[in-house]
Amino acid sequence: MRRGLAAALWMACGAVAAAAQDFTLREGHGGPIMGVAVLDAAGRIATASFDNSVGLWSGTTPSWRDGHRAAVNVVAGLPDGGLVSGGDDFRVLRWPAGGGAPSELILHKGKVMGLAVAPDGGVASASWDGTVGLAEPDGTLRYLRGHDGTVSAVAFSADGRRLYSGAADGTLRVWDRETGAETGQLVRGGFGINEIALPPDDSWLAYGTVDGVVRIIAPGDGRELADLTLDRRPVLALAHDPVQGQLAIGDGDGYIMVVSTADWSILRDFRATTHGPIWALAFSPDGTVVHAGGLDEALHSWPVARLGAQDPMQDAGKSFLRDPAEMTNGERQFARKCSICHVLTPGTARRAGPTLYGLFGRRAGTVPDYSYSPALESSDIVWTAETVAALFDEGPDHYVPGTKMPMQRITRASDRADLVDYLRRVTRPAKEQQ
Repeated sequence: MRRGLAAALWMACGAVAAAAQDFTLREGHGGPIMGVAVLDAAGRIATASFDNSVGLWSGTTPSWRDGHRAAVNVVAGLPDGGLVSGGDDFRVLRWPAGGGAPSELILHKGKVMGLAVAPDGGVASASWDGTVGLAEPDGTLRYLRGHDGTVSAVAFSADGRRLYSGAADGTLRVWDRETGAETGQLVRGGFGINEIALPPDDSWLAYGTVDGVVRIIAPGDGRELADLTLDRRPVLALAHDPVQGQLAIGDGDGYIMVVSTADWSILRDFRATTHGPIWALAFSPDGTVVHAGGLDEALHSWPVARLGAQDPMQDAGKSFLRDPAEMTNGERQFARKCSICHVLTPGTARRAGPTLYGLFGRRAGTVPDYSYSPALESSDIVWTAETVAALFDEGPDHYVPGTKMPMQRITRASDRADLVDYLRRVTRPAKEQQ
């Protein structure tokens, strides 16, 4: 009853704004959208993608920032108009406002999964190496240690003096920025914390966990203010809009839920995609549009008042989104293990890996339009049925130590054989298939 009333009120209040807004699709990345940030009052958008790049969007037209050596997981705007981004290459890069090459701001020993920017331009990073990186505007760099597990989320207080961090150890910790000392734990003993969000006035703090818990607490003492937990898991994205007073929540089941921060009632709750998770969320500057990213390589932008009314995040044309029952076993193995990173046609198409077109008989590390890891570039591997099978039997991290290929194996010999047969057939140059 309360949910239906809240939705009706929201539809009435948002009708005028929604009428001027249309659904927008931003396409161009060659991999899933892992992070999104609205950079300024003009609504400039930056996206972080599994294709190793950062996209900077003017309307629906992208320009690319290529500098990471692996998937980019998160992006954030800086007060001077520049960007910071963090990825699977363990680095946080700083991109100048006017364009040009990035500089390395923070170097971790594990994936960078979260970023936060203080009002004065200080940058904090959350890493799977168990530390929080802290880069100050004067160039000082520190690593805050205390979490017993991978760190996934960071957020600054409104004045920038306190830093909050959430990790797989189930704790939400508070740090004094000036001293780098841990000053308390607001949450402890639960499941791993994936996301944190705070409003500009620090009146509450929201966190989401791997088991689907979403709670609102007081930043001062951890007192619970609201529990928004539904029977879904995990929570992968949080976004706050202070103008309209909204919090958006994205989860691993493909749902987006929008709640009112005035009374924590649910305004919208719908399944945006049946194919995978919602990894990225952000509101437009006026709060009338929510931007969402997931597995299908495009950024979807909905008028909030029309969420769920059109264009679910689905694209059956992608092999990893097709019904497995429609594929041969070899194609299923390719879809599961290869297709997010690789294409079967000439050109890399902004993918995280090089094209597999013409794979067999090719020396590893020789596709001209792709930037390889030194380990693969210097190897003497030639791709044959035997070497492709060995790659997935041992796993890329063992077969080519130092490669940036994801750690994965195909344990059954029959599955490896089916994958090899499929690749041999579909990667042959067109003239050889005739």
